[in-house]
Amino acid sequence: MYPLQAAWMYYLAHPALVINSLALFFAVNGSWLWIATQLRGVLNAQRIATAPQGAELSTDDQATQRSNRLFYRVGAVALTLALLLSLISTQL
Repeated sequence: MYPLQAAWMYYLAHPALVINSLALFFAVNGSWLWIATQLRGVLNAQRIATAPQGAELSTDDQATQRSNRLFYRVGAVALTLALLLSLISTQL
């Protein structure tokens, strides 16, 4: 039996479990993205705080803020998709 055929047969036998597993996958990815973005912001703030008084910091704050907003939005979409998939799996 081919692997895709076996996976399809498993899905037909347990659809709620497969969809809930997919929801868990999206939830883990979305939460990891939020946590990594938050830690990146904390580390960047610590680096700025420990810089010498007269030192020029070569950071592009607007680009950093835009990328952080993008990462937060993608994480929010992943978490929303996980919630919707979880709700769908309860109806099966």
